[in-house]
Amino acid sequence: MSGRQNGRPTLEEVAALAGVGRGTVSRAINGSPRVSRQAKEAVARAVAELGYVPNQAARALAGSRTDAVALVIPEPEARIFSEPYFLDLIRGVSAELAAADKQLLLTLVRTEAERQRFEQYLAAQRVDGVLLASVHGDDPLPDRIARLGLPVVMNGRRSEAEPVDYVDSDNIGAGLAAVAHLAGRGRSRIATISGPLDMYVARARLGGYRAGLTEAGITPDESLVATGDFTEEGGARAMRELLERSPGLDSVFVASDVMAAGARGVLREAGRRVPEDVALVGVDDSAVARLMDPPLTSVRQPIEEMGRTMTRLLLQKIADESVAGAPPRRGGSEEPRRVLPIELVVRDSA
Repeated sequence: MSGRQNGRPTLEEVAALAGVGRGTVSRAINGSPRVSRQAKEAVARAVAELGYVPNQAARALAGSRTDAVALVIPEPEARIFSEPYFLDLIRGVSAELAAADKQLLLTLVRTEAERQRFEQYLAAQRVDGVLLASVHGDDPLPDRIARLGLPVVMNGRRSEAEPVDYVDSDNIGAGLAAVAHLAGRGRSRIATISGPLDMYVARARLGGYRAGLTEAGITPDESLVATGDFTEEGGARAMRELLERSPGLDSVFVASDVMAAGARGVLREAGRRVPEDVALVGVDDSAVARLMDPPLTSVRQPIEEMGRTMTRLLLQKIADESVAGAPPRRGGSEEPRRVLPIELVVRDSA
């Protein structure tokens, strides 16, 4: 900012006199709303007393931006461009970035080599921040990005104790709502097809399913639990497994609409009518749910709004960290971790 070699007071001297941190001084000088009234007044008094004048060249350097944001999805291309979830998420992110006049960089990171190349790209300061989606529990990328000092917000989380800022939906509530609905319709042999259990979203929906059974007075039966992978093929495989183990099942809570479509095909092949013999409930309330035969009862999560919300949070973090001289903050904005509500949409399948 400014230096004693030029005979001018430094930012550090202002901070010391005001009794606040260097970053707080920089934010106060640049008009950030994230500084308390008391801190602003203390900084103003110190600036006036010392005659501090910001170095405009350093301010420009510290505030330089690429106006680009990376959206990283560590999944195969075929899945990203065929599943409504990712398309809705990208739509929300893109709309919010366009409104802010920012460029979207869609990045697929599927291997360790691709992850390392992407980290090198980030280290070169080619984007202002990163949005992450569909992150598995053992993925080190969120922590590596944070260590680089870049603002980052995740869609979903890796665990209940996720340290990185995120926007999620109520996945436990999704399982609870689905089971409560099925039990309320007299179903008692309620099975489930979960997502991959290395993802928090899958574990949370499975946890909601189990809690829903307990609330309905139904004894959980692990033979009624099968694991899928959020693909149509995975849903079909899991449905065949369930029918082999528990042919008397009368309903299935499927952790995504896409997997429910696969399960529906297997039920038809097995001569099981939906919903008369087996009721189905999915998650997402996507176009897949509306176009199935019969239309699928599904737990709606606000996917596009999640994309918009996580983008707004990231842009706020970028703005907070763009003030001159402020070191990158590891924390988020005022509400860095948000869980958006879900809603059960009842259709003919249940």
